[in-house]
Amino acid sequence: MLNNNYISGDSFPINKEELKTLVPHRGKMLLLDRITECDSKEIIKAEYEITKACLFYNTELKGVPSWVGFEFMAQTISAFSGLHSRFTGIKPKIGFILSVPLMQIYIPVLKEGSVADIRLKKCDRTDQIYTFEGEIFIENKKAMEGKLMVMEIHDEKQFKAITEGA
Repeated sequence: MLNNNYISGDSFPINKEELKTLVPHRGKMLLLDRITECDSKEIIKAEYEITKACLFYNTELKGVPSWVGFEFMAQTISAFSGLHSRFTGIKPKIGFILSVPLMQIYIPVLKEGSVADIRLKKCDRTDQIYTFEGEIFIENKKAMEGKLMVMEIHDEKQFKAITEGA
């Protein structure tokens, strides 16, 4: 049942091990450490600690370029979908990023040792296409903000048509 923590019985934070049950990403491509909140207003919050182990870590910058934040946001959306699937009992769907319009970057590098505070809100849905507004904060300072448009694929046939051009 929906409640202020979105899903009855789920306690937050949801750690990295449990995240693996919600998202398809693995290894260095899993760019979330925890889900800190998910509520009935369709808001989800996550965190990712910036370390040298990050796939996108740049030694010259001593951190991760902020443009990678759109992937942090996309994976947070994937976790949101995974939580929704857990709640409804429906198998999770495959998702694709369609566009990242209006992305604004205010802090060019997410420095090693900092924690990206990722916040997203689902603001629109048209059939299989969803729009989320997102922000990333570092030490309570807005590092970036923007929108992500994503599409859920309902079946294998549709997935093959998109990926193979059939």
